[in-house]
Amino acid sequence: MEELATKYNPSEVEDKWYAYWMDHELFRSVPDAREPYTIVIPPPNVTGVLHMGHMLNNTIQDILVRRARMEGKNALWVPGTDHASIATEAKVVAKLASEGIKKSDLTREEFLKHAWAWTEKHGGIILQQLRKLGASCDWSRTAFTMDELRSKSVMKVFVDLYNKGLIYRGVRMVNWDPAAQTALSDEEVIYQDEHSKLFYLRYKVVGEENKYIIVATTRPETILGDTAVCVNPNDERYSWLKGKRVIVPLVGREVPIIMDDYVEMEFGTGCLKVTPAHDVNDYMLGEKYNLPTIDIFNDNGTISEAGGMYIGKDRFDVRKEIIEDLKKADLVEKIEDYDNKVGYSERTKVVIEPKLSMQWFLKMDRLTVPALNAVMEDDIKFFPAKFKNTYRHWMTDTKDWCISRQLWWGHNIPAWYLPEGGFVVAETEEEALKLAREKSGNNSLEISDLRRDEDCLDTWFSSWLWPITLFNGILNPGNEEIKYYYPTSDLVTGPDIIFFWVARMIIAGYEFLGDKPFKNVYFTGIVRDKIGRKMSKQLGNSPDPLDLIATYGADGVRMGMMMSAPAGNDIMFDDKLCENGRNFCNKIWNAFRLIKGWEVADEAQPESAVMATRWFEARLSATIEEVNDLFSKFRLSEALTAVYKLFWDEFSSWYLEMIKPAYGQPIDKTTYETTLGYFDALLRLLHPFMPFITEELWQHLAPRREGESIMYAAMPQPKALDSNVLAEMELTKEVITGVRGVRASKNLPLKEMLTLNVLADSAAMYDALVKKLANVETINYNAAKDAAAVSFMVGTTEFNIPLSGKIDAEAELERLRKEEAYLEGFLASVMKKLSNERFVNNAPAAVVEGEKKKQADAESKLANIRASIAALS
Repeated sequence: MEELATKYNPSEVEDKWYAYWMDHELFRSVPDAREPYTIVIPPPNVTGVLHMGHMLNNTIQDILVRRARMEGKNALWVPGTDHASIATEAKVVAKLASEGIKKSDLTREEFLKHAWAWTEKHGGIILQQLRKLGASCDWSRTAFTMDELRSKSVMKVFVDLYNKGLIYRGVRMVNWDPAAQTALSDEEVIYQDEHSKLFYLRYKVVGEENKYIIVATTRPETILGDTAVCVNPNDERYSWLKGKRVIVPLVGREVPIIMDDYVEMEFGTGCLKVTPAHDVNDYMLGEKYNLPTIDIFNDNGTISEAGGMYIGKDRFDVRKEIIEDLKKADLVEKIEDYDNKVGYSERTKVVIEPKLSMQWFLKMDRLTVPALNAVMEDDIKFFPAKFKNTYRHWMTDTKDWCISRQLWWGHNIPAWYLPEGGFVVAETEEEALKLAREKSGNNSLEISDLRRDEDCLDTWFSSWLWPITLFNGILNPGNEEIKYYYPTSDLVTGPDIIFFWVARMIIAGYEFLGDKPFKNVYFTGIVRDKIGRKMSKQLGNSPDPLDLIATYGADGVRMGMMMSAPAGNDIMFDDKLCENGRNFCNKIWNAFRLIKGWEVADEAQPESAVMATRWFEARLSATIEEVNDLFSKFRLSEALTAVYKLFWDEFSSWYLEMIKPAYGQPIDKTTYETTLGYFDALLRLLHPFMPFITEELWQHLAPRREGESIMYAAMPQPKALDSNVLAEMELTKEVITGVRGVRASKNLPLKEMLTLNVLADSAAMYDALVKKLANVETINYNAAKDAAAVSFMVGTTEFNIPLSGKIDAEAELERLRKEEAYLEGFLASVMKKLSNERFVNNAPAAVVEGEKKKQADAESKLANIRASIAALS
């Protein structure tokens, strides 16, 4: 006890034990004979810093992996980071700009030197921060999506898919991000509701004097790329336009009228401008009718030379300018307010442009089939299961994945172009040269004659392989580690990347290893502030996790978050949650100091302690069973709440009071040692949630060997449960609470011994505990009514405490009459239900029986109260 501080100091304890765990390599895992339990971290961006979402996600992973260790499994949590092409390149470009350097002034090799320097300086900070949280990752396995092993694996997978005919290159309509100047996949586009304008423009009909048609658009700047106007052939309003041409307003270009059922006659004016280069549906019409394609945008979102007007100006500036010019030319019919959805880049938050671009694509239709079946048939289980519907919706309508990005930071696409045209795909330069010579028939070709594709692969093209490449399952599929650790056990992630990452990992697992990548997926909610807003830097409502840890301790923060984190539901975060967590740490600490401070004597165990220890063993077993069940359903928040209530309400508030020796007296050895055993079990139950304080107290609980840790202590197992013991103790607690209530209401001193009368021949309670905790001297069964006694009910049994000369009879009569009136009203409401034939005939039998029980209880209580009133009257 001399070594244990009076107050719990998290910072001292946390640093000490994390260093201990690291020094003894307690997080390390290698294949052995035990059952494996594996989690792979969702790799955070290499240059990222810890935020509240990371705190929640990684706390859950740590809880799962620590519990698995204590269940005797060979638990492995693999850490790592993602190279995050768009985000990292944007940061490097901004850093260079601050130094007066443009990316365009650098060669690819020069830029990559800056990018690697930035990554080495800032990369991995988040992994260091996770240690403050208590993350028990095997840090010796830390991976990076662009390290050598992962990079070689990505190249091999690309070549494999290309050779299978699943990867192809072609001009397609893509989502173009003008800020990052790269194509994006459909999943990287976030659609937002906006209040826009709908511009009705006049297109003059060639050869028809003073005749024009009206076309509505939200993007008037794109008229620069119009190559047709389309109407529905069934629309009688426009049948006269067949074979006609119209003039694109302001531009002066003549374009044909085409007729296609694609146009909805009821939408807008029924006339659709066709801009094949900048709308996915227009592109399909352009293909069908062989229309010219005019790409009016530069990669940065300014108007290109092909636009012919407003060259070099930003697209949104042109939108304003072109409307003014159209008005001056009397080519605007009207302008209306219009609500529509606008696509934004998930990364750069700018409006995306549909753009025709030469890109690399992965065919998805065949690949999705086994991945869809695995989830629908519960071979992979989702928690909560509601996300299966989201998954099914996406997986039954997949488009080919645009996997190329116009970036330099990332995995360079392994394709090389030949001088005379065509290309080869290979894992290495040497292989590419060999293939190029074979393809061209020119054996004098050198690698310098070939031009490597400049694009990079989508970041997700490396992270979809994460559970496989962490165990070298691509380069060496049959190795010992991939056979032992794969499939991994649980994945913890957010539902926002169910498509980006979860679905694609499942696809990769079945395509490359023929098996699922994980058995269960636990979806966390979004961390919001206490008024429900999503946390963000812009709103300033996101606390710094490290500041929270410094204030409340890691265990306090972990507990605060988990108490309000039901799977799949959003968390309304409030600092008070962490304060509650810190208070709980103090409660545990003080309970330990209290127990360890008792003097121990080798004497007989009192009856009250025998009853208390027998009850708490049953209560502990019941909670262990409950927690086991909750963990099997991934209801971690409820599991923590169950252990919290066991410690705070049952152990501290009741059990310790039951066994506490009288002031200045020793505790018997049997009760003391049993209590230390219970405390040990409680610490082990709490350890996955609160690793630091539990390690500290567990080490003080008994002598330990060097390198020994609670994280390898076995999780407590339930014993045979006697439900009668639990029921009898609940009755006992109610009686004690009843006596204490009388004492408080009558202002009777705590030290004054009382007599308790039971107006029945028996009660399933522990008399010895009632006497000790309620300070009762005598308990009388089959007692008579006493006019000078205060009564209370527990169930249908009446108890009273004789207080002759100590109470005001009139005041007690008034209390009893109020209770009588309340019960009469309650009974009347029950009888009204039971006298309703419709209710009795149609309600479930259990509900009707419940009402009849309420009637019997109320009648019994009324009889007792009326007898008490009569005795006092």
